[in-house]
Amino acid sequence: MIRAENLTKYYGKTRGVEDISFSVDDGEIFGLIGPDGAGKTSLFRMLTTLLKPDKGKATVGELDVVKDYKKIRKKIGYMPGRFSLYQDLSVEENLAFYARIFNTTIQENYHLVKDIYQQIEPFRKRLAGNLSGGMKQKLALSCALIHSPEYLFLDEPTTGVDAVSRQEFWDMLENLQQKGITIMVSTPYMDEASLCDRVALIQKGSIFNINRPEGIISDFGRDLYALRSRDMFELNKDLKNYKNTHSAFRFGESIHFTAENISGEPESLRNYLIEKGHEDLKLEKTEAGIEDCFMDQMTAK
Repeated sequence: MIRAENLTKYYGKTRGVEDISFSVDDGEIFGLIGPDGAGKTSLFRMLTTLLKPDKGKATVGELDVVKDYKKIRKKIGYMPGRFSLYQDLSVEENLAFYARIFNTTIQENYHLVKDIYQQIEPFRKRLAGNLSGGMKQKLALSCALIHSPEYLFLDEPTTGVDAVSRQEFWDMLENLQQKGITIMVSTPYMDEASLCDRVALIQKGSIFNINRPEGIISDFGRDLYALRSRDMFELNKDLKNYKNTHSAFRFGESIHFTAENISGEPESLRNYLIEKGHEDLKLEKTEAGIEDCFMDQMTAK
C-alpha cells in the first residue's frame, strides 16, 4: 500500500503540506481532491521520490521514499500535471524512449497500454507537441504504464481537456484498476470524486476529511437550498449579509445556501430576500454533492 505519516514540506516560510497522514490500499483508486494551491503536487512529488519531506515519512509498497527511492522508481508510473514528454519526438518515439529507460520494450508490455495507445496509434508519426490535449493525455498515460508499474500517480490528469476526454480517461483508469494497479489521482474537479473508491479533501496543505464519496455526502448535516434571482450578483451579496448565513456560493446557475440554524422551509430567509427586492426569487431544497461538502467543511474551518 501507499502510506504517509505526518508528511510536511515548506518552501521557505510558505507551507506546501503539513502533518499529512493517510494510506491507500492495494488495488484502490484514491482521489486527492482540492483546488489549485492546496498542496496536491507537493504531496505527489514526495510520494514519487522527487522531493524530500521536511518531516514525517512515506512508503510505497513498504519501501521508504527517501531511503529506497531507486527501487520505488521502478515500481511506479508518474504522470505530472504539466505535459512533460519530449515535444520534438513523435508519439512512437516517446513511447519507445520511456520503454528503453526502464530496460523494457513496447512489445513486452503492449498489453498494458493497448486500449489506450490504439486510440492515438493512427498519429504515431506526429510530433508530441502537435497533439491535442486529449491525445497528449493518452500518450503521457501510455508512457507512465509502459514499464508495468504496480502504482500509478496521476497529478491532475484531466485538467484542460474536454468533457468527453475526461470521461474516456476515467474509463481507462477503471480498466487499469481491474488489472491490479493501485492508482492515486489528484484533481480540482469535485465531480470526479464520485469516480474514486475513497477520497481525501485537501486545502491549504492539510487534509480535513478522508472517506468514500458517499460517506462524505452522507455526513453533510445541514439543509441545503438552491436559490435563483434575476440579479444574481445582488442575491449573493444579500445572502452574505444575512445574519443566519453559514455558507453561500455560486453553483452553476444557482447559489447554494446553508444556514446556521435553519431546518425545514426557511420562511425568514425568503421574507428577508423579498424585502431586499428579490420578488422573482426561486428557492428550493436540494441534495448535497461533494463540492457542497467541501465548501461546508471549509466554512467550518
